[in-house]
Amino acid sequence: MRSGPSKPHGRLRWIVCALIFAAVVLSYVDRLVLPTLKPDLQARYGWSESGYASLAIWFQAGYGVAYVFFGRLIDRLGARLGYAAAVALWTLGHMAHALFTSTGGMLIARIPLAIGEAGTFPAAIAATNAWFPKRERAFAIGLFNAGSNVGALLTPLIVPVIALTLGWRWAFILTGLLTVFWLVAWLGFYRAPREKKSITPEELAWIEADPVEPVRSVSWREVLSHRQTWAYMASRFLIDPVWWTFIFWLPDFFNRQFHVKMLDFGPPLIAVYLMADVGSIAGGWMSSRLLGRGWSLNRSRKSAMLLAACCAVPIAFAPHAPGLWSAVVLVGLACAGHQGFSANVYALPGDTLPRWMSGTVVGLGGLSGALGGMLMARFAGVILETVGSYEPIFLVASCAYFLALAVLHIILPRYQVAAVKGDGD
Repeated sequence: MRSGPSKPHGRLRWIVCALIFAAVVLSYVDRLVLPTLKPDLQARYGWSESGYASLAIWFQAGYGVAYVFFGRLIDRLGARLGYAAAVALWTLGHMAHALFTSTGGMLIARIPLAIGEAGTFPAAIAATNAWFPKRERAFAIGLFNAGSNVGALLTPLIVPVIALTLGWRWAFILTGLLTVFWLVAWLGFYRAPREKKSITPEELAWIEADPVEPVRSVSWREVLSHRQTWAYMASRFLIDPVWWTFIFWLPDFFNRQFHVKMLDFGPPLIAVYLMADVGSIAGGWMSSRLLGRGWSLNRSRKSAMLLAACCAVPIAFAPHAPGLWSAVVLVGLACAGHQGFSANVYALPGDTLPRWMSGTVVGLGGLSGALGGMLMARFAGVILETVGSYEPIFLVASCAYFLALAVLHIILPRYQVAAVKGDGD
């Protein structure tokens, strides 16, 4: 029998989750405006595939390096101020895209967008670790992680309409303004649980059901000495490149393979990301449900990841699909698998490391994932310019999750909380 306080009626933690969800939605809208406009801008301004691949590579380079910085910063400043700084920076970079027409110019705007957006998940996970006990954490992560799919779903609906009625530059300006409203709401509402006057004693007891470790300073050497850190970094290195491929190239895949035009991107991309939403929530729910039934943390998380990995396999057949909608189903299933898998991977630092250290580890995982994404972007650019087919790209994607789960299990056969010395920097 599980001991501890009974589940409370308080809902403040779910309002926090909703705010994080909205931030993730906006971050994906902002990063996806350019990929959505890519076929049109490429035809209008003569962009090369290698030039666009370089945009993807440098975005991920800035994103990965800044991920480490924000992870460390958020561990020290907290989610409230860290998130605010990230959103303000990415909004400026996003709106600056309207000033340029070449891939080289777009890169100037893309870098601050990448740096700011790098703070999204470290801050989101830090806030989730603060507001949710372990038994709810993967489910909460799955919920806000679904925001990436909602953002990807909304972008092809709103961006083509704005671009065709007001001009493509307004697509960057108007979507960028939305984050300003979110920033005001975040700074006005978010506080740590014990600083929130309106929280009920029952909800606070529920949130603090897990032991709370005293905050300590921890060195990079200490962070990197734990296998939990390396398991997380290795997993992100192997799965993030697949998601980056979907983000940067899905509109191009549908355009190249099935001649889908910008105004028609909406229905197939909506279907793909709706399936991804289901996968994100289901992946987090499944492991939380198994944990609630008495399964070990290790078995619960890895079982959910195994099922998610199976969902990605059929994407290998997407380039040979007989029609658009059969390809959409195959791609959507893989996106669902990715999101279900990642919801459980994102929970790993909070599961196995002190809360006050998890932001740093999440930052290192972001860097690792970005490095893998850079390699995948270069691979995709070369394949599309030489072979001209997505077949090798999707074949790699279909195998990545089984490999990631195998590597994670080798590094971390059991989920164990790391013994952290915290001997300073």
